[in-house]
Amino acid sequence: MATPVSEETLNETMMAVSHILKLPEKKMWIDYDKEADVLYISFKRPQKATDSEMLKNGILLRYKDDELIGMTIMDASKRH
Repeated sequence: MATPVSEETLNETMMAVSHILKLPEKKMWIDYDKEADVLYISFKRPQKATDSEMLKNGILLRYKDDELIGMTIMDASKRH
């Protein structure tokens, strides 16, 4: 049986939808590493980046050539 999802979690997810739709791609793969507390969002099938840029807010932008292919969000569970 699937793990139940609270109404609060569903409401928070719905609030995130408008932000997710503003991302540059409409198809994405999302993985969360609970032990490392890192959220990976890939805009193309997960692949190796050729370059990356670490932002001051702890988000790593991953590029393949000049194309943004994903984001890595550090300390994901601590973000609101």
